[in-house]
Amino acid sequence: MTRHNGGAAHLRQQADLYQFLLPISFHRGWTLQQRLHQDRVEGRRRDALLLLQHEPVYTIGRRTSPAHLPGGEIELLRKGATVEYVSRGGSITFHGPGQLVGYPIFLLSDYAPGPRKYVWLLEETVIRTLSLWDIPAYRIHRQPGVFVRGSEGDAKIASIGIRVERGVTLHGFSLNLDLDLGWFSCIIPCGLSGCGTASIASLSAMPVSFSNVAHQVSGIFGQLFGLSWTVQVETNDIATGPGPCPAPVFTEDL
Repeated sequence: MTRHNGGAAHLRQQADLYQFLLPISFHRGWTLQQRLHQDRVEGRRRDALLLLQHEPVYTIGRRTSPAHLPGGEIELLRKGATVEYVSRGGSITFHGPGQLVGYPIFLLSDYAPGPRKYVWLLEETVIRTLSLWDIPAYRIHRQPGVFVRGSEGDAKIASIGIRVERGVTLHGFSLNLDLDLGWFSCIIPCGLSGCGTASIASLSAMPVSFSNVAHQVSGIFGQLFGLSWTVQVETNDIATGPGPCPAPVFTEDL
């Protein structure tokens, strides 16, 4: 069934939401993505969204130039992070505790006519989430991601990098909550020279937590994509199938 939503849907389909409260390694997150992706391609699973935090890691996308990491990989490793080369588009960025990462594993044709509209929906999810924090956010033409007005001009608060393989999406978005922005000081994030970085905590006096923002994101995501979530148990091997579901099932607009 093809459903190019782009807004609230009257009929919702069920999807799985996997939420990890403690940071996980990038390797573990990528392994989970690959397993879910393979199962989705083969029709063994429905669509799924992973919401998590990573242990400190710099991910290097396919459009990364050596100029985007002036000190090279050695400097990144010295800061205490791992370095991973990834298959998504875009340049280098950082993931770590205090940042919400979302990995939708979706059959793209059910939600958008192509990657550009899908990226727009991811951006819109973040923009509407930030509005709940009274943070005005916006897009910049031809620069995937979400931006806010910083003290010195545009500042990026959310990054987006995706890949579509066999019609199913991989990778996704990251939203800075209260992470240490100093992690970005040794790179040119996303290859955007002269653009700053920001977080919810740097722009709002309200306390911010991963669980609170994850709840907001999943609710808005469900509205935009026309989905109801079944919240799955956190597990080390979700490829074996979902376990019992102690968390609530979201069936209403949040």
